[in-house]
Amino acid sequence: MNALQFQKKLLGMQENMMNFALMLTANRDDAQDLMQDTTLKVLNNQEKFVDNVNFKGWVLTVMRNLFINNYHKIVRTQTIIDQNADLYNLDVINDSGIDSPDGAYRIQEISKAIDALEEDLRIPFSLYLSGYKYHEIAEKLALPLGTIKSRIYFARQELQTVLKDFKQY
Repeated sequence: MNALQFQKKLLGMQENMMNFALMLTANRDDAQDLMQDTTLKVLNNQEKFVDNVNFKGWVLTVMRNLFINNYHKIVRTQTIIDQNADLYNLDVINDSGIDSPDGAYRIQEISKAIDALEEDLRIPFSLYLSGYKYHEIAEKLALPLGTIKSRIYFARQELQTVLKDFKQY
């Protein structure tokens, strides 16, 4: 695929990219920023694209990884606590985020649901959540790639069923 074809394919994916970015960020401005960052990263790494790989999957994987990396960067920068602040009297808004009791409870419930999965589903799914790629999980567990993909799919299906009444904010 030459550079012009690559760029045309990328332009044709703008709507898909925006939808995926909105799903990840839940905010139009952040989604547009993520989409722009992804477009730049994809164009800068054009030579890394292999022709027999699903282009859409490759681009959306780049976007997901950028989102995750940005999230981790934000978490790292926000973990610095001012030792001089009066933490007892801070005016904290209860946003039910991860750091709130509700958020912690939700995380605990999701973790319990994952732990309740059968081992053959739980292990590949947990590795996938930890950031491993399908082929890396397949190598690590000495299983075929298709088996890994199926097990992760079935783990998701089971978790959706178990957590169907789970309220997301």
